[in-house]
Amino acid sequence: MKDQFGLKGKWIWVIGGAGYLGVAVMKRLTELGAKVICADLESKAFKLGEEHGFADKMVPETLDIGNESALMEFIATQIKKHGPPDGLVNLAYASTVKKMEDLSGEEFDAVNHSGLTANFILGKEMGKAMATHGGGSVVFFGSMYGMVVPDPKLYDAPMNPNPIEYGVGKAGIIQMTKYLAMYYGLQNVRFNCISPGPFPNLEVKKKHPEFIAKLEKKTFLQRTGDASEVSGPVAFLLSDISSFITGHNLVVDGGWTGW
Repeated sequence: MKDQFGLKGKWIWVIGGAGYLGVAVMKRLTELGAKVICADLESKAFKLGEEHGFADKMVPETLDIGNESALMEFIATQIKKHGPPDGLVNLAYASTVKKMEDLSGEEFDAVNHSGLTANFILGKEMGKAMATHGGGSVVFFGSMYGMVVPDPKLYDAPMNPNPIEYGVGKAGIIQMTKYLAMYYGLQNVRFNCISPGPFPNLEVKKKHPEFIAKLEKKTFLQRTGDASEVSGPVAFLLSDISSFITGHNLVVDGGWTGW
């Protein structure tokens, strides 16, 4: 199975790899033999490998994806050190968690700079870089809330419905994925997107069991997702098994958006 995925020895960059879903992705890619650069805020990537036992299988880096100059420097430095990557995954995101009436235009712009604009920069630079060595695969992250709006009945006070800027940004990422796939298709650079459904982290599960029960009822499978159930689709889209798939939004939501 590891050989079928064909990730052994390939350089994969994972942006935002120290988060809840990112940890599962990092575990899967290192198990499949990829050489992984993990970039996240502050020292998160450095702690990740030590805490989960694969420090010897990854290269930790610090990166604030919302800082354009830092992002460009990161891309140039990593390409100089290791060459263009074979694959890239971006799980980084931003959100204000504010109610719409409390959200300013400046805050809306700031969130979507870290989402839409940063993905645009990554996509453009990866498209150019991967084209120089035969192609590659880029995986962005959308969301079910880039496709449908949140149901306010799920959120009891003081919880707020998923904020508008998050959904707008994720919808933009889904469209951007298709455009970049078209633009770099002739250079054999594939762009795909994963849109997860409800994947509450362990802290949310512990603190808000009634909220989790409501989420479960919204899926066909009557449960929420486990982080490992995102890592498999990521590995699939990075691998040559999916070589004829590009411009696709792979929905991993247990049926949430099918109602």
